[in-house]
Amino acid sequence: MRVMVMVKATEDSEEGIMPSTELFEAMGKFNEELANAGIMLSGDGLKPSKLGKRVAFDGANRRVIDGPFAETRELVAGYWIWEVKDMAEAVEWVKRCPNPMPGPSEIEIRPFYEMADFAEIASPEGQARHDRAGERLAARDGK
Repeated sequence: MRVMVMVKATEDSEEGIMPSTELFEAMGKFNEELANAGIMLSGDGLKPSKLGKRVAFDGANRRVIDGPFAETRELVAGYWIWEVKDMAEAVEWVKRCPNPMPGPSEIEIRPFYEMADFAEIASPEGQARHDRAGERLAARDGK
C-alpha cells in the first residue's frame, strides 16, 4: 500500500528556520534507511506557506489566496511517499524517524486511494484516461 507521510508545520518551519546540521544529517541517514529498505518512493521539504498560494473553487469561479496561511499546525512542512505492506509498518517506520522539528512536532500518515477503490464509479472511458495518464507518468520517470 502507498501512503503519504506528512511532517506537520511548526512556528519554526513557517518562519523558514533551517534544521540544525545534526538534524539534517540524522534525517539524511533515516532517508537512506528508507531507500535501502525499498520503502521511500519520494519525499521533500516544503518552504513556508508565506511563499505559497491557494486556489479557492466555488463552482466555475476561482480565487487565488496568497500565503501565509493561518493554523500552522494544519500545514505540511514536508512529506514522503512510501510503499509499505500495511499501516502498521508505516507507523513503525515513523516511530524510528528523528524528531523532524526542534521541539514538539507531529507526523501524519494517510493511505492513497488506489484505482480499485473507484471500481463502482469508474466508467471504462474514465478508467482508460487514468490508465493513459499513469502510463505517461511512468514513461516520463523511466519506469
